Amino acid sequence: MKAVVWHGVGDIRLDEVPDPKILEPSDAIVRITRSAICGTDLHVVRGTMPGMVPGTILGHEAVGVVEEVGPAVRGFTPGDRVVVTSTIGCGTCSYCRAGYYAQCDTANPNGPSAGTSFFGGPESTGPVDGLQAEYARVPFAMTTLVRVPDAVTDDQAILLSDIFPTAWFGARLAEVGRGDSVLVLGAGVVGQFAIASAKRQGAGRVLVVDGVASRLDKAREQNAETVDYTREDPVALVKELTGGIGVDRVIEAVGVDAQRPKTGPAAERAEELADTFERERGRAASESNPDGDLWVPGDAPSQALRWAVEAVAKAGSIGVIGVYPPGFDGFPLGEAMNKNLTLRMGNCNHRRYLPDLLDTVVSGAVDPTELITRHADTTTAIEAYESFDRRAEGWLKTVLDVA
Repeated sequence: MKAVVWHGVGDIRLDEVPDPKILEPSDAIVRITRSAICGTDLHVVRGTMPGMVPGTILGHEAVGVVEEVGPAVRGFTPGDRVVVTSTIGCGTCSYCRAGYYAQCDTANPNGPSAGTSFFGGPESTGPVDGLQAEYARVPFAMTTLVRVPDAVTDDQAILLSDIFPTAWFGARLAEVGRGDSVLVLGAGVVGQFAIASAKRQGAGRVLVVDGVASRLDKAREQNAETVDYTREDPVALVKELTGGIGVDRVIEAVGVDAQRPKTGPAAERAEELADTFERERGRAASESNPDGDLWVPGDAPSQALRWAVEAVAKAGSIGVIGVYPPGFDGFPLGEAMNKNLTLRMGNCNHRRYLPDLLDTVVSGAVDPTELITRHADTTTAIEAYESFDRRAEGWLKTVLDVA
């Protein structure tokens, strides 16, 4: 079968690889009909998420059809349409039973203290081969798969594999409540769903910061108040728009690759905040891939977190769903402590939220396909990665049509 395979930093290829097989009684084999490229995939390609094993198939979002099940899989049969949850949980340990599927004690082969196991990730997460392929082995299928209702299309379902649940989780982490003012940092596809999630969880007002015009246009379609950090100082403007107080809640949907602004009112101030570690880190990463085909060094990865802390009101709360790898230490802890802030973060417990979000799609309350801006097939997957990595105009969410 064909699959997108990681060979090294900046080096991914469309390879012919063996078809997956049932390895455990709780496994299922799924024929993939839709997959997608996510910002987390870019982290592993750029090297900002270290520890990738060469030969690992990428991708953690998929919809497909069950082809084969192991003897312990009693709730699915070949032919069932399913969505694959990005994080893997056994469904029976104490963490899964409490809804913390991303901290399953069993799914990660590196042991209970290794943390989240997800498809297509680094060695610390398994590794478990990913979903940008024609077929995939799905561990703990009874928990990791969710049946797709007939009324939900594959295009709608693919955005519930990771993106919509993650954004919903971010609003929950930020403790969004009725009437709250909410700031979303990042207007990529997760940020767009964070806007929708905050509104559905009761927010009275949503502001969003980004520097890509098409993404800000999309945010305005949801009646979010937009801030272009290439032209405006986001912290100063948020304070101005909130009477000098700041917002009640922040959802950080950017992560480690948040770059320091190069132009505009925020640039000079951000330059002062970029320390030697951040500059050296970006330089070293750039030197590891001198051609720079897919690498965009994030030379100030703490910028979004700094904006979050500065823009939120005293005693406010911040939910972090942007990806930060182990070893990251750029959070402004002192400033947060002095403001009595609440900070919550983590990998989404997708299985906890996905069934209810499917119901919102069935009801017509949300149509995820409005945020799909590009389709590609597997033969053009590498080119799609390059365009997405460059944040090319109009490349908000790319879906791979596998079959």
